[in-house]
Amino acid sequence: MSENDNNSRVDKFDKRRKNTKSLTIFTVFGSILLVVFIALLVFGGGDNQDMADESETNQAANDSSESNNNNDGSTSDGQKENSAGNDSNSGDENSDESSSDKDEQQTNNDEVKKQEVESSDDNVVKAYTGNWQPVGTEQTGPHTTNYNEGSQDRVEMRKAISVATDLNQDSLTMWWIERNGDQKVVVTASDANETKTYRVYMTWVNDEGWKPTKVEELKENDQKYRFE
Repeated sequence: MSENDNNSRVDKFDKRRKNTKSLTIFTVFGSILLVVFIALLVFGGGDNQDMADESETNQAANDSSESNNNNDGSTSDGQKENSAGNDSNSGDENSDESSSDKDEQQTNNDEVKKQEVESSDDNVVKAYTGNWQPVGTEQTGPHTTNYNEGSQDRVEMRKAISVATDLNQDSLTMWWIERNGDQKVVVTASDANETKTYRVYMTWVNDEGWKPTKVEELKENDQKYRFE
């Protein structure tokens, strides 16, 4: 065997060894890359999943917050509606109070002991006295009767007339007020349709208001002529 054949054989062996070594290096390097890639998928994917979960959690929290804000608005609107409802109910309460006052007034009238008395006035159908109580007042201190329309005395006189008769306080007409002595008056009043007319005598009780003392039911309104 020649020296050239030996050299050629050695060269082939070296090339084969180098190729095998390179293949091994590439295989190892590829395996490392594969492991790294798998690790990235596993751990990186977990992080991404955590981030996704966190994002979903934050989104849920935001949605919850917005929902709560919307609920607050609804509650506010509800309160406004309730407030508006309370305003409407206020009128009902006032109406109930008015009805209650009338019921109380009727009860007090039923409890009043009336006694018919004689009258020398031909215009009087019947007259009676009663144990009425003062109707109450917002006035305090020394009292001077104010006969002007809309005065507190006029307001409280209307109540006294209603207590002593069957006239409605809100709709009765006070035709004439006449002084009848110190802190005493006589008021001629009728219902709105003038189907019933009364002459009501009353006296002032300090800090307690006007107190009816006698009522005369009239045949006709003898004070209307003043306004004709």
